[in-house]
Amino acid sequence: MTLNFDPRAKASTLYHGEFRPMFIGGKWVAAQSGEVMQALNPATGEVLATVPRGGAADIDAAVAAARAAFEGPWSKFSPYERQCVLLRIADLFETHWEELSVSDTLDMGLPIIRTLANRRRVIGMLRFYAGMATALHGETIDNSIPGEIVSFTRREPVGVVGAIIPWNAPTAASIWKIAPALATGCTIVLKPSEEASLTPLLIARLMQEAGVPDGVVNIVTGTGAEAGARLAEHPDVNKIVFTGSTLTGQAIARAGVTNLKRVSLELGGKSPVIVCRDADIDKAVPVAAMAVFVHSGQICIAGSRLFVAREIHDEFVRRLAEFAGKLRIGHGIEAETEIGPLINARQAGKVEVYIKAGSDEGAELVAGGSRLTGELYDGGNFIAPTVFGKVSDKMTIAREEIFGPVISAMPFDTLDETVARANATPYGLAAGVFTTHLGTAHKLARRIKAGSVWVNMYHAIDPAVPFGGMKMSGYGREGGLEHLHEYLETKSVWIQTD
Repeated sequence: MTLNFDPRAKASTLYHGEFRPMFIGGKWVAAQSGEVMQALNPATGEVLATVPRGGAADIDAAVAAARAAFEGPWSKFSPYERQCVLLRIADLFETHWEELSVSDTLDMGLPIIRTLANRRRVIGMLRFYAGMATALHGETIDNSIPGEIVSFTRREPVGVVGAIIPWNAPTAASIWKIAPALATGCTIVLKPSEEASLTPLLIARLMQEAGVPDGVVNIVTGTGAEAGARLAEHPDVNKIVFTGSTLTGQAIARAGVTNLKRVSLELGGKSPVIVCRDADIDKAVPVAAMAVFVHSGQICIAGSRLFVAREIHDEFVRRLAEFAGKLRIGHGIEAETEIGPLINARQAGKVEVYIKAGSDEGAELVAGGSRLTGELYDGGNFIAPTVFGKVSDKMTIAREEIFGPVISAMPFDTLDETVARANATPYGLAAGVFTTHLGTAHKLARRIKAGSVWVNMYHAIDPAVPFGGMKMSGYGREGGLEHLHEYLETKSVWIQTD
């Protein structure tokens, strides 16, 4: 990818270890406790900035600001006016896209070629939800009650939304929560991950510049145990939307019971990728590889369980290993980097434990498997893209979500067999299928228990298409009309006219 700007030069203007306040009620504030957290560059370990370590008191202040805005000025905005706000935000994102992309790369490590490539998706979301702001409506319903009675429904905003997002896609995750809230007339308190809080704070600045009224969008930085837990249980929050681990999602669902708030959860996965014997191998190898390696495996939809037809299994795994070995690993800010670091040393250590478990349990390490060291990797958390062969379904690496650059390859003999094995997991977020036979594609897409099934491709996400999980991968949908309905209440109105 050829860049028309110097990412390093842009990075040098962004962060210099300074304090970045959070955004509550239209004001930039420190935590009431005065405590701060460090934002570290995962590629170097250097301190990019410090941010407030917000806690329960700060969440309370943000929810109060969101409630005041919801019942005050924001409630008077027409659908057209909300649409105009979202379009202004989209225009500002266009102008500041390089800055947002560099911030994401510095804060969580994804290579700059990847963060820049998210432009169409993120700005597309803003423009999609802007369009939907004026397209929301109820229905007039013929009823069977005697007399002259008219019945119809109204779609009304649910109220104050609490959003908790992960660190692996700060810009996209922020907009996927904020944009539908604004389109439907809700207000929002966003709690970003403590591992990547800087870009959401940049986004708050753009929201303010776009004319979003004070209190409509609030960003509270802090830990999940302190700020996140309070947001999930807060009695004046009407809806919680969360993206993250299944374990945390279960805790958030329990917390939501306190006031029976709406809850939407997009959680973990252990997604299968099925390569049929008639697949186009030249096409399937790089796509199957990047289904996992694209963010060093740190994506909930990672296709980390690779089922390959026995007839082509050995060749496929060999070519997969060759592909993995040629990927360029390094600092995300470099334009030629294809694979960046893991988010922190703790996560890198967990992945190393999984790799050791794979070898100890009898899997064959055919590529990668090591922590990268040397001058280029000093201070960072780099693990080589890893491919295991001779994996059985019962092995730890085949069962548990690793959240690292590890693929487990397994042969299969029949489609019935591989469907059963693919579905034999508590997760159901995504799946991939490679085949040149249309009938096989339809059969597998129907039978695989996953919220998204990609055929001869992977990672496709569009604002108009619903996305979400089944089973322990969560419930609720993001994208499409279904997403907007997650932020709306349906009210039935009856009028006797005689």
